[in-house]
Amino acid sequence: MATPLSMRLPEQDLAIIDRAAGLRGRTRTDFVREAAVRAAEEVLLEQSVVRLDPADFEAFKAALDAPPAAVPEIVELLKRRAPWEQ
Repeated sequence: MATPLSMRLPEQDLAIIDRAAGLRGRTRTDFVREAAVRAAEEVLLEQSVVRLDPADFEAFKAALDAPPAAVPEIVELLKRRAPWEQ
């Protein structure tokens, strides 16, 4: 069941929202709902606590301290010239 949400917004804000929603092919409601839910999820993820037992925490620290492994595809990509440099 959907619950109504009412907001008072300046016309300039509505114009920006409507323009962006139109560019995405979305309604104002869908666009605002999606943006609000995405922002809320980001806040919740920032506040999430990850708990590890001591052995797992040591393994996590070891992984962070280990030298990075080269990814061949990234190395090859970085060797290429950018299209605007050719």
